[in-house]
Amino acid sequence: MPTKSNNIGGRGGARPGAGRKKSAVKDKAAAGNPGGRPLEVLDIPEMEGADMPKPHDFLSADQRDGNPLQAKEIYEETWQWLKNIGCAAKVSPALIERYAMSSARWIQCEEMTSKLGFLGKHPTTNKPIPSPFINIGIQYMNQAIRLWNEIFQIVKENCSADYESGASPQDDLMERLLRARGN
Repeated sequence: MPTKSNNIGGRGGARPGAGRKKSAVKDKAAAGNPGGRPLEVLDIPEMEGADMPKPHDFLSADQRDGNPLQAKEIYEETWQWLKNIGCAAKVSPALIERYAMSSARWIQCEEMTSKLGFLGKHPTTNKPIPSPFINIGIQYMNQAIRLWNEIFQIVKENCSADYESGASPQDDLMERLLRARGN
């Protein structure tokens, strides 16, 4: 009979994203660099006239109901915000695409919940059950929040500009959801 080991199955070691998050470079500089170590600021200059990377077509693909997915708009708003604060070159376009897709799918689930209600019918018993769009929407929302936190952590660690003033794309998600319901 095999014995159990603590090192089987990749269960040991540090987990990705575990531990204390790095402090913002801006905050360290404002506090007079309390650790005394040299501050690592990645001020990669933005190229004048640099265009936004073209988002993939699946971000605006027509959905089954005939409406386009809103992920392309979210991608463009997020990239524009990053460009305005000087961090567009530091965040991977693929990360922005994943954030935009998760946010758009969350909005889509919320629209379906509003349209169909909170209850559905069980396929065999025809008894009421919670709508599956609720749990799917929660999963997409959690994924969008995790991805946004990853984007914002990159901004916080590398941006010496004022990234806290003005609305960020994450702040605008609820407004987008409410606008979608009005249509």
